[in-house]
Parts: sequence; C-alpha cells; structure tokens
Amino acid sequence: MLSTKIITTSLLFAAAAAAQTLTGAWDCTVTVGTNQIPFRMEFTSSGNAVSGNFFNGDERVPSTGGQLQDGALRLAFAQYGSSLEAKLSADGLDGRYGKESRWYEFHAHPAVTARATTDEAPNIDGVWEIATKSAKGESAWHFIVNQKGAAVSASILRIDGDTGSLTGSWKDGRFLVSHFSGARPNLIEITPAADGSLHLLQNGRTQLTALRPATARAQGLGAPTDPFQHTGVKDPATPLQFTFPDLNGHAVALTDARFQNKVVVVAISGSWCPNCHDEAPFLEELYKKYRKQGLEVVALSFEEAEQLQSLTRLRAFIQQYGIDYTVLVPGEPGQLAEKLPQAQNLNSWPTTFFVGRDGRVRGVHAGFAGRASGEFYTQEKREVGELIEGLLAEATTSASVR
Repeated sequence: MLSTKIITTSLLFAAAAAAQTLTGAWDCTVTVGTNQIPFRMEFTSSGNAVSGNFFNGDERVPSTGGQLQDGALRLAFAQYGSSLEAKLSADGLDGRYGKESRWYEFHAHPAVTARATTDEAPNIDGVWEIATKSAKGESAWHFIVNQKGAAVSASILRIDGDTGSLTGSWKDGRFLVSHFSGARPNLIEITPAADGSLHLLQNGRTQLTALRPATARAQGLGAPTDPFQHTGVKDPATPLQFTFPDLNGHAVALTDARFQNKVVVVAISGSWCPNCHDEAPFLEELYKKYRKQGLEVVALSFEEAEQLQSLTRLRAFIQQYGIDYTVLVPGEPGQLAEKLPQAQNLNSWPTTFFVGRDGRVRGVHAGFAGRASGEFYTQEKREVGELIEGLLAEATTSASVR
C-alpha cells in the first residue's frame, strides 16, 4: 500500500512538472549573502531542448546550450564559464546558478504583470554624482537614471565601466532597482531626501549619497575621472612593444608584418570581466568598419590559472561576440603590470590603448561605458571613432619604427 502511494505521488509530481511549460518570461531571484536579487529571465523550449536569456536592459545574454530532462533543468553559459541547474515543479524552479568556485541560490516562477502603483513617483531622472574615494584614485562616480513614471532604470558608472542596467520601480516611498545578467548582482534602494539628494543603499550594507553635478561642484567635491586621463605610458616617445601567444600557442608580436604602418587598438581584456563583455561587440564593430582603412585590433585577454589550461571560457567568449580580431593570452590578471611595463597607472578592466602608425601610444581609455550608461556610451563611441579616424588619416611611414 505504501509503495502504491509513493508511486502515485511521484506520478502526480511528474505530471505537475510536465504541465508547467518553461517557454515565456520568468521572475527570478539569486541569493547573494543575505540579499535576494530580483531579475527577469526568458526561456524557450522544444522537446527536451531549452534555451534561456538573462537581460541587461534590452540586451540579451543567451545560454549556450541546455535541456530539461525529468524535471531537471540545466543551462550552460559558456561565455561566463557558468551554468544554471534547477528542478521544475508546479511551483516554479528551484536550484542554483554559478560555477564550482561560487554558486548562488536560484528561484523562479512564471512572470506576473506588476500592479501599477497609485503613489506619484518623484522625478529623479538624469545624471547624478556619487562622492567616493576608490582604491583606483576616483573622487566620484556617475549615477545615471532613466525614468518613465514609476519605472526606473539606473547604472553606476565607475572608471572600469558601469554596473549594468539596474531596473525597478517606485514603491512605499523609495525606488528599488536590481540587476543580474549572469554577472554583477546588484540591489539598490533609492530614497529621495528633502535636500534634493538621493540616499542609496547598495546590497543592504553600503550607503551612498548622489548629488546633482552642480550641487557637487558647489560643495567643492571632485568630479568623476576622465577615462582618457586615467592611464598613460611612461615614455610616449617609445613605441609600444609586446610578444604574447595566441590561443594556439603561436607567438604574436606587435612588430609583426601584419601590424606595420597600421593603427592598432590594443584592448586589455579578460573573459571573466563583465565590462570586457560590454566592450567586445564595440571592438568588433570598429574592426569591421575601419579594417580596410588600416585598423587592427588586438585583445590581450588575461585569464585565471584554471582557465589558462583549456581557454574554454575565452573560446566561448570569442564565439559569443563573433570576434574576428586578434586575441592573445599574456597570462593571469595579477600579471598585468609585469606583462605591460610601459604602462602607467594601469588598473582598470578593460583599458584600451590607441597606437598610431608609428607604433607610439597616442591615447589610452580606461574602462568601458556600456549601453546602460546612456549618453556616456554614446559620447565614448563618438570620441573613440574620432580618435581612430584621426590616426588613420595620418600618412603611412615608409619604414615602421616598431
């Protein structure tokens, strides 16, 4: 009799799970420390095959393979070297996301349409500044807010780049915004203060204050760092030089024939770095646009020791963004200064060097402001494009000094 009940219960559970389709939008959370970070995912399924997407604003972060077998869901995100493992039941999905070095508890249920708030949300739209004293020498960060009624998307822009697009809405006297796109979990409570500032509580522990730029200047606070002024080279008159292996172990030098009399964009990168993921499509866009005019792009991808054994995640990163430009592997992130001794104050991921046809570094841009940064993303693309076009317009030399 007992075995019959167990079998019946198992069959009912299986039937309930089977009746629950994955296809569609899901409201999800990951638990980071004591915080539950809400975000949205989208799944599509056909038979046992399943694909999923995280979101960074309007940008999708797709899975690289997945299946649902006997109620067990497994999705791979090879570009992050991570996976989603969860059990499907009538109540939703429960499991974990991450990799062996770090797992986040994961829960999800089919998305529901949020009720419109009856409270009138205050207007916080626009650009703010957060005073800070960062380990990288920054005095302030940008805080960018886009608001439509009670709905808000926001991002903190540091010298490395932005936090991704944090989205949410106004409720109970505050805006609650969050982000998770397979990386960069973040939860921020935004409370407008009577003095016109914003009180920010990040991940339940870090308190920050955001001011309008004019107010920050009036109070004598420093401005956010200009990304073109953060990093440089010790001797601008000396051509940049390096030799590093490609993914097949073949040595590639900046003095090789393919780079002679070319403008070269040298990007410090790593497949572990979220802001490097943001930058990669832009580098590919530049390469396609200017290659015939004499542009080369070289990414120096610094990877952790365990990844250097197979470069599995880096290969998936390259495939994800359709990268055609040169990718080299100098070593581990901690070896950055050792591998590029000509650089000065090189501490941001990513950092991009712009090398003229004469081999000299003509500009350096720290970090990358992704789409979530709004006007700063647009400005960055314009300024980089103008810099490259100016370097390409310079006459080629009869003999390279590289």
